[in-house]
Amino acid sequence: MEDLSCYHCGDTIKTCITFDEKSFCCNGCKTVYEIFSENGLASYYDLDAAPGAAPGKFEGKFDFLGNEQIVEKLLEFDDGNTQIISLYIPHIHCSSCIWILENLNKLKPEISSSQVDFPKKSIRVTWNSKKLSLKELVLFLSSIGYAPYISLDDTETAKKKIDRSIIYKLGVSGFAFGNVMFLSFPEYFEVNEFWLDQYKGLFRWLMFVFSLPVVFYVAQDYFISAFKGLRAKILNIDVPLALGIVVLFVRSTLEIIFDWGTGFFDSLTGLVFFLTLGKFFQQKTYNFLSFERDYKSYFPIGITRITSEGKEESVHVNEIEKGDRILIRNEELIPVDGILINGSARIDYSFVTGESEAVKKKSGDKLFAGGRQLSGIIEMEALKSVSQSYLTKLWSNDVFQAKKEDSFTSLINTISQYFTVVLLIIAFTATAFWAFTDVKVAINVFTAVLIIACPCALAMSTPFTLGNLLRIFGNKKFYLKNAGVIEQLAKADTLIFDKTGTITSNKKSSITYEGVELSAEEESLLKNTLRASNHPLSRTLYDMLAEYEISPPKEFREFTGKGIEAVYDTSAMKVGSAEFVGHTASTTTLNTSVHVSANNEYKGRYVFYNEYREGAKELFEELAPEYHLSILSGDNEGERSRLQKLLPQQTEMHFNQKPENKLEFIKSLQQKGQKTIMVGDGLNDAGALAQSEVGIAISENVNVFSPACDAILDASAFGKLFGFIKASKAAIKIIKISMVLSFLYNIVGLYFAVTGQLSPIIAAILMPLSSISIIVFTTVCTNLTGRKI
Repeated sequence: MEDLSCYHCGDTIKTCITFDEKSFCCNGCKTVYEIFSENGLASYYDLDAAPGAAPGKFEGKFDFLGNEQIVEKLLEFDDGNTQIISLYIPHIHCSSCIWILENLNKLKPEISSSQVDFPKKSIRVTWNSKKLSLKELVLFLSSIGYAPYISLDDTETAKKKIDRSIIYKLGVSGFAFGNVMFLSFPEYFEVNEFWLDQYKGLFRWLMFVFSLPVVFYVAQDYFISAFKGLRAKILNIDVPLALGIVVLFVRSTLEIIFDWGTGFFDSLTGLVFFLTLGKFFQQKTYNFLSFERDYKSYFPIGITRITSEGKEESVHVNEIEKGDRILIRNEELIPVDGILINGSARIDYSFVTGESEAVKKKSGDKLFAGGRQLSGIIEMEALKSVSQSYLTKLWSNDVFQAKKEDSFTSLINTISQYFTVVLLIIAFTATAFWAFTDVKVAINVFTAVLIIACPCALAMSTPFTLGNLLRIFGNKKFYLKNAGVIEQLAKADTLIFDKTGTITSNKKSSITYEGVELSAEEESLLKNTLRASNHPLSRTLYDMLAEYEISPPKEFREFTGKGIEAVYDTSAMKVGSAEFVGHTASTTTLNTSVHVSANNEYKGRYVFYNEYREGAKELFEELAPEYHLSILSGDNEGERSRLQKLLPQQTEMHFNQKPENKLEFIKSLQQKGQKTIMVGDGLNDAGALAQSEVGIAISENVNVFSPACDAILDASAFGKLFGFIKASKAAIKIIKISMVLSFLYNIVGLYFAVTGQLSPIIAAILMPLSSISIIVFTTVCTNLTGRKI
């Protein structure tokens, strides 16, 4: 009975409960196993042996979740039908936990989706609130062994708790190491009389006692990880380290029991201390870079605020405060929870809930952050300040982005699979050779080989290099969705640019009007119609027209790539292409034009004379020698001659391109094996941005939120685009160099270990130093690369 462990949680069984030929420690574990088995999720146990936690009894613990005011504070989203919450779950610890928590919809049909953030030990759950309450959800999670920790004072407190266990382990191992070294002094200085006559046995057994908490408490993570890996038939990185610790401990214990010698307790405690110290510094460095990499906290979404005088001002989204009146245009994202005041709201919450059906809202209804307005312009009052982490969580949500390959991660995973096997072969071979000469040296060789050859530095080179470069890019106003985008930027061989709003500046266009003069009323309606649109031409024309009294349209529709239409009490306005407004006259212009009709009567057109962005000519000259360049424009060929003077000769130019044409053009290039970067304004180019390997949205004030893109480049940094791409290529070189350095370190270290010239304690010091040196190397190199942009 004592040898039995629970099939579900792994705890030692005191009272055995047998079910389905498996042993369980309690009815709770048996019930969880039954739930998983009945729902076809028994493969949970294939991913990791005994991965679960025994569910406790929670009667009354979560009764506070029956209070609607408390629930409202905890929820991220609630539209009456769908609710979303992020919960901190301390027990998340392995791949099985992730797997089962992301398959909750198979256990509870009321749950539509669940996503785990493993580093933060949190889960984001979306469910039908009509069929399942928050309390029922929390009790269900608790019943399967994943009870969430909920803090009412601050729901973020639990997530920000620092794991102090490594500090405690560092203290224990350091204390033990210092005392064992002190007790070893008589041996070091060969004080035979004092040592042999009175205190030899006492000192040796004291060293044994000091080593016990080091082996069974401080080093337990290595044993647990190695055991789980072996149970899953995987030789992970912790197997050789655990084996080395066991060999040192067993050998040293046998030496003092049989009085063969003083053992290796100094090497053992020193090894674990320096491993823990290295892990501590790696964690501190990683936490620092993780903080620095949270560049998305500064994600520059601009928003229009209406002042107390009724004027509109564009402000940084961080400046929005509770009580502010906000203007939301067509296709804009709602940045903060609020109350609808004016306008007809049709809100698309698909970025939040995954449901594509738009929800109609009337004045007085609550609106939630993350929704996109689809029906013209609305005004709302903010109920709280903006949570940028929530907005950027939507942008970086991989649900809305196809997974793009990360070859370095897969390469490292492949190397790691074979690394441990090769290492063990070398260790056993070298030990067998030395065993015929000197058993003590053989033990040292075996342990030193297992310690010195660690792929930690190899595994850390990629995340630290890319993570630091993400931070540098963010500081220079180039915001990437994730680190994988850097690798895709480095691989690209083709760049495609949209014209309007991308290589042209919306703020420098000159405009002339041709046609029947508009009356004051018509110009006022035109101004109010443009007020709801976010298209670059609409914004430019809106800023040019005189100020008029605000009169929101009753109905508003925007047709992508064609134009906009608005209906008022007695009038209707159409603004867009000639075809869209119903104009068929033969007079044409080769310049970009926006046509206007009032009550289905054609009035005229505004002709735009584009000004190209500062630095555009130099940027294309830098790109031309290394990349295939193309221009895709929805406008006619009026700008061809100017573009030919601006762009290199080999640049392809395609005009009259609709959004679907741009998408098909990207696909055709990809079918030829080309790796593409699409640079657009994030509006009409959404499909092309999503299809390309890297989609970059250029924006003047970044007030249009675009999950379709992989990166957002501030318009002021447009001329630095080639510098960013070069820096991405340099980052890949840095990763390759750090990999080579890591392999060289392992080869040199193995040479000294195999030849018996390296003691285990020196190996333990060198191993974390190698990882830290790689971190320093990649950080310094990426910082130097960033300065060149």
